[in-house]
Amino acid sequence: MKVTSIEALEKIAKEVRRGIIEEVYNAGSGHPGGALSCADILTVLYFNQMNVDEKKPNDPNRDRLVLSKGHASPALYSVLARKGYFNKELLQTFRKIGSNLQGHPDMNKVPGVDMTTGSLGQGISSAVGMAIASKMDKAGCKVFCILGDGEIEEGQVWEACNIASKYELDNLCVIIDNNNLQIDGEIEKVGGMNNITEKFLSFGFNVLNINGHDISSIIDAVTTAKQTKGKPTAIIAKTIKGKGVSFMENKAEWHGKAPKEDEYKIAMKELED
Repeated sequence: MKVTSIEALEKIAKEVRRGIIEEVYNAGSGHPGGALSCADILTVLYFNQMNVDEKKPNDPNRDRLVLSKGHASPALYSVLARKGYFNKELLQTFRKIGSNLQGHPDMNKVPGVDMTTGSLGQGISSAVGMAIASKMDKAGCKVFCILGDGEIEEGQVWEACNIASKYELDNLCVIIDNNNLQIDGEIEKVGGMNNITEKFLSFGFNVLNINGHDISSIIDAVTTAKQTKGKPTAIIAKTIKGKGVSFMENKAEWHGKAPKEDEYKIAMKELED
């Protein structure tokens, strides 16, 4: 069922963030920062914009989501659980031996995961392939791909973007989680990854710049992307790494570590309704 209330979507996004913290804390490892920054985007996609049915996870006519920044899997798992693809209690098994909820999403083990990802830069190639297949089959499927801003330092990303433009994949929407931080620090300092908008424009994309934590702006941008004809769309979503947890926000150190017990309690308190 499509959720249209902004307030309801904001509440779901907060629940998703609570799930992220619970997953990483219980596992004692994981990537909370980048998961928290894309929580609002994933919430809007699954609860408001994508044509998906948790009761039919393999429906050939469903829209597809490729989380190219696969280390943000806690966010995807939390959204899928709340959407009803699997029991929320399974989130407690994240990264545990024998669990299907691995550190990076596996399409063969988790219902609702459309592509196995983890090796950065490769997810968008899969998304481009899906979009081409949908065009060839006249299936009408939309394909969404979430990229990290540090991830787009990978050359393969731009090879895929070139093909997306060449084949006028207007059924492809790339969303860049632009939190400006990667594991080694600010993206401009690490890889010189600035002028992201101009880069995607030069590859023939329709480009939209938004606040990636504003639910209304995300909805409007995705709606525009779905209506755009003749070219793929890139949504540059300005976000905050660690969004929602005060001591994690804008801190590169929270790219890949778990909170301790006292930090966990503070984070969960801050994410209460």
